[in-house]
Amino acid sequence: MNIILLGPPGAGKGTQASRLVEEHGMVQLSTGDILRAAVKEGTEVGKMADEIMKAGKFFPDELMAQILGEHMDKLGADTGIIFDGYPRTERQAELLDELMAARGRTLDHVIELDVDEDALVERITGRFTCAQCGAGYHDTFKRPVVEGRCDACGSQEFKRRPDDNAETVRTRMAEYRAKTAPILPIYEARGLVSKVDGMADIGDVSDAIEQILKG
Repeated sequence: MNIILLGPPGAGKGTQASRLVEEHGMVQLSTGDILRAAVKEGTEVGKMADEIMKAGKFFPDELMAQILGEHMDKLGADTGIIFDGYPRTERQAELLDELMAARGRTLDHVIELDVDEDALVERITGRFTCAQCGAGYHDTFKRPVVEGRCDACGSQEFKRRPDDNAETVRTRMAEYRAKTAPILPIYEARGLVSKVDGMADIGDVSDAIEQILKG
């Protein structure tokens, strides 16, 4: 099973991808994670990516496809793939078709986690974590049992991501819509796109995705 998982930041892609990895033995290929790891490891690709990103330029589609292909080649033929953050353009969609065809793979589903922008803003801006152990909390949905004290480790120090603010979230939403708008029609024409209510409970979202995969 090979799928593309779409959704704006905060929609829950990471949570659902982790579940698919755990329950189905799939592998999540996130272009962002791949590039960040390459930069951190100081590989040739990493050095190139670092220079390109520092210059504020886009990473070349052909090079990104080559890197993805190398990661795909390391996987067993029966290992399912979750593409996260890729493709984002019509050209990338074409390159993904070529990557899949060259390896005897087919794309089975494109699943979009559909979200309400205002509700997503509330979800993201309310997030905070324990500075000590990283346990996650929320102003509205999940406060510590004892106010000001982490349930997991007892620490009284918490932190918030500086980009978890309403303006940034709405900018991300606009960017997401602009990037996904060109590729959705491509996959809709093939009958591959399914939308899931990303604002539902995590378990309900997982169940909906499971039903899609069972087809």
